[in-house]
Amino acid sequence: MLNALRMGSIAVLAFLLSSCVSSVLEVDGKATQPVPAALKAEMSRKAMSPSAPILVRIFKQESELEVWKRDRSGKFALLKTYPMCRWSGKLGPKTRNGDRQAPEGFYHVSAGMLNPTSQYYLSFNLGYPNKLGAALGYTGEALMVHGACSSSGCYALTDQGVAEIYAVAREALGGGQGAFQVQAFPFRMTPENMAKNRSDPNFAFWTDLKQGYDIFQVTRRQPKVSYCGGRYVFDQQFDGGEPNDVLASCPPASNGADAVVAARTQADRVAMENLTSAGVALSAHSYADGGMHPSFRKLLERNGQADLAKRTSLTAVPISRPEAALADPHSPGD
Repeated sequence: MLNALRMGSIAVLAFLLSSCVSSVLEVDGKATQPVPAALKAEMSRKAMSPSAPILVRIFKQESELEVWKRDRSGKFALLKTYPMCRWSGKLGPKTRNGDRQAPEGFYHVSAGMLNPTSQYYLSFNLGYPNKLGAALGYTGEALMVHGACSSSGCYALTDQGVAEIYAVAREALGGGQGAFQVQAFPFRMTPENMAKNRSDPNFAFWTDLKQGYDIFQVTRRQPKVSYCGGRYVFDQQFDGGEPNDVLASCPPASNGADAVVAARTQADRVAMENLTSAGVALSAHSYADGGMHPSFRKLLERNGQADLAKRTSLTAVPISRPEAALADPHSPGD
């Protein structure tokens, strides 16, 4: 059911992009445009308030960004999935300035990180490097979610896509949410995808990220993020408070793991090991330079880069490295 809703929302946005984006967006007052009426109606249908907190999940391999919103039950529910027009680099975290990698990990975006004067229509800063990345010596700055279809370490959602996301985020932050969490993953962290990528040098890092992923998948609540032992730690209460030294060993925790979440993690681990031991033919994707959602790849292949630039950006920002985008090996059936 959730997958059907996700694919439906992607299809609608792809249809809207079949006409020029300039017919529906404004330049003046772009940062104060209201949440579209259709999206507000969807919030109402799902028992959500426009001012209720949000949470964002990003999946590189699938080139999708999800906006979740807290409903009247107190849990998060999926509001809308947006097809991503462009991301750069390969699967894996960003570690240094100029590596073209888009960040992976857990970030928190406050009102001051929204950029109403972005050269890519509108944007918000992910806050890379976060406390963990900074402690590990990672470098880079101004890593954004923004409009258009061009990326050099950012996530490009088209002007139309980012306009909606920006408005939803603005209303949530204005409603009292201090910061919204962004969870950026290499792929949907299924046993199949974990098995495909089990030989990747980043596998241990991704296994850590999966702990946060599993918490949200099971509970539909935002995981608490801590940093110690040079890694992410989730939903832990520590004796003496939060660890101050990110690279030092984690102090003793005063709480145990959620039994339901732990069962989910274990079941996925067993499923991954079974796929591996059975010799199922699974191979990881190899990227020339990032990816592009299949709906945009079809438009790029059919109509060319100049046409897609006009469809995705009011100022026709050029598509970044279109040949690499067309070489994206992912398809919805993977």
